[in-house]
Amino acid sequence: MAFIVQNMTWPMVKERLEVCSTAIVPIGSTEQHGYHLPLGTDVFLAEHLARLISDRTGALVFPTLNFGYSWVWRDRIGTISLPQDHLQLILKDIVKSVERYGVTKLVFLNGHEANGVSMKYAIRDIQDTTSVKVLGMFYPGLQPIYDKYMESPTWGGMFHACEFETSLMLSAREELVHMDLARAEYPDRPPLYGMDNTSIGDLSVSGTYGDPTAAAKDKGDRMFEEFAAKAADLITRQ
Repeated sequence: MAFIVQNMTWPMVKERLEVCSTAIVPIGSTEQHGYHLPLGTDVFLAEHLARLISDRTGALVFPTLNFGYSWVWRDRIGTISLPQDHLQLILKDIVKSVERYGVTKLVFLNGHEANGVSMKYAIRDIQDTTSVKVLGMFYPGLQPIYDKYMESPTWGGMFHACEFETSLMLSAREELVHMDLARAEYPDRPPLYGMDNTSIGDLSVSGTYGDPTAAAKDKGDRMFEEFAAKAADLITRQ
């Protein structure tokens, strides 16, 4: 059973904290994910994984942060992007809030890779002023799990609205996936990509990087189970 804070009264939360003082805050984004996936993809995937981890650990799951650092998609319809320093402040304030009523371990569960820098530096900064053990996770054990199940290549190591995310969405929220609209796209990579301000938002027509047509629900089911097991093991060992 997952312990979802939004569905609980404050006495229920208090009682759970007396049993398990670990909490999870999923972090996502609101940004385009190709023709076939919803703008809330990173939110839905982080939330689903958080529930699976809660099932295994008894940790509380707080509401998901729906906005993240999405600079590359800032000109695409529906996208909302927070500056990295703003996101860091929000994450640190979340730690300060939960510390006041007994959370001793807080896991930021990231579903949007570009949030990683903000998450890393927020955790480093806050550890000087809090007794809470703060962890940051992005699909723990990703590479071997990815290699085990994925059949299509990435776009230079990056994935977005591809076989990986589409398989996970078919597992988490299949009703929101439009497989009839899925298109594979591997845009040409400019020679200065990664060295200048070239944005991936300007390179892909559909917004997809990879091949979502190779996705399957059973792949997503199995990957989620492995990610959840790995995360639960890391959380309970710390």
